[in-house]
Amino acid sequence: MERRPPGRQGTEQNKARLKLIKVCRLRPAACGSDMTTILDRIAEIGFEFSPALVQKSIALFAPTAPSPNEKRVLRDCAYGPDARHRLDIFLPEGGNEKRGVVVFVHGGGFIGGDKGAPGAPFYNNIGAWAAANGMIGVTMTYRLAPDHPWPAGAEDVAAAIDWLHAHVAEHGGDPDMVYLMGQSAGAAHVAAYVAHDAWREHAERRLAGAIMLSGLYDIARAERNAFQAAYYGEDDGDYASRSSLEGFAKVSVPCFFTMAEHDPADFQRQAEWARGVYARNHGGSCGFAVCKGHNHITPVLQIGGPHDELGPVLLNFINR
Repeated sequence: MERRPPGRQGTEQNKARLKLIKVCRLRPAACGSDMTTILDRIAEIGFEFSPALVQKSIALFAPTAPSPNEKRVLRDCAYGPDARHRLDIFLPEGGNEKRGVVVFVHGGGFIGGDKGAPGAPFYNNIGAWAAANGMIGVTMTYRLAPDHPWPAGAEDVAAAIDWLHAHVAEHGGDPDMVYLMGQSAGAAHVAAYVAHDAWREHAERRLAGAIMLSGLYDIARAERNAFQAAYYGEDDGDYASRSSLEGFAKVSVPCFFTMAEHDPADFQRQAEWARGVYARNHGGSCGFAVCKGHNHITPVLQIGGPHDELGPVLLNFINR
């Protein structure tokens, strides 16, 4: 991987890299019988998002999720004062060269979720996947609503990235090659950090790329529910200023967006909006993938496993 110099030089190099990003779609048309069976079983679960869908999807992918080498994992590193200011670092085997770093921010409807304990399949699968591909994987937790409403999530992402910038080199990581990835609520926090006026310049100095899986970006036009109200508040008048969508017009960090074919309609609209704003202001180019046959949560559960279609696409974005 090419080193990215820090500060404004990094911003200029990011602008050059944007020219390399292609719009793509992830389709399982050529999948084998095993993948067809997995997609059939996802369909049997149904596509209406619910706690039952989450539980059944986890049960489907847990048996084949990759396990990290625990001797190569640093658990519960504190990046801040709160009990949830914790991250795990997954180290690859061998070699002294500086490694790229992938940081994963979990979902959970803004009010739940976790990075995963030792032995848990998720989201240790993300750390194991990164390490298996010669990178340093990082999974993090953050403060949750309703006790910690907006902008706590983005603040915690910024704090974790700052901590890694200061310390990841101690573990062989390249602080100038940090890729930030989030799913669902985690993608919303990543988007706020990357695109909102409050953090965008900070992100430009710290990130080599950002990946957002099925996130919310325009809160003002999002479907209302109790989870969003717990984090963004109940006053509709605040939603536009707390949205990240329009900020993608100003982002220089290379971005990649995904959605699932069977995501709730609101998430599909949000992904298309974000892709459109970003692409219109970056020469029509934007990393984008549709995970065919998948529901809201299964794309991230498959990463690193034997049926992983998304991981190779993300690696292509990272290694571009």
